[in-house]
Amino acid sequence: MVDRQNRAGVKFGGGGVAGGSESNVDRRERLRKLALETIDLAKDPYFMRNHLGSYECKLCLTLHSNEGSYLAHTQGKKHQSNLHRRAARDARDMSNPMTINAQPPVIPKTVVIKIGRPGYKITKIRDPHTRQLGLLFQIQYPQIDTKIKPRHRFMSAFEQRIEPAQRQFQYLLIAAEPYETGCIQSPK
Repeated sequence: MVDRQNRAGVKFGGGGVAGGSESNVDRRERLRKLALETIDLAKDPYFMRNHLGSYECKLCLTLHSNEGSYLAHTQGKKHQSNLHRRAARDARDMSNPMTINAQPPVIPKTVVIKIGRPGYKITKIRDPHTRQLGLLFQIQYPQIDTKIKPRHRFMSAFEQRIEPAQRQFQYLLIAAEPYETGCIQSPK
């Protein structure tokens, strides 16, 4: 077989008609360049580059490997229908004045002067039936109003911001106005 490709006197690039896939790649590249010249992606509110280097459409929640793919997506049926759906929803929200400022009413905080920490007593106890060890917390609130019931909640070590988090502890918070909130650190 004779090599006719690299002979002297043969023009470079005269290899014949491009196939279907090559022409599609060339067409997509030309359309991408044209779209990049006419559309500014910095002003597109739905265009986002993620931490992996690919591109996302925040409206349609689609991932794209390059800007050309995203621009082709913006001309597609899914993106256009989502744009129309978003525009219709925004128009509906603007026509209904109740949904514009539909925020819960702001309840003013009552400022209570704290009078100090409550008295407390912690005792180790043992259940007489199961012989299991436990802790008994007794907290004294002598100046509490009769209508106020003390509140309590358990907090993990990772929720609190006072000390460095230690996995082996949990915290019991006890609060009643006008006393300061008390916290008891206990092993899990």
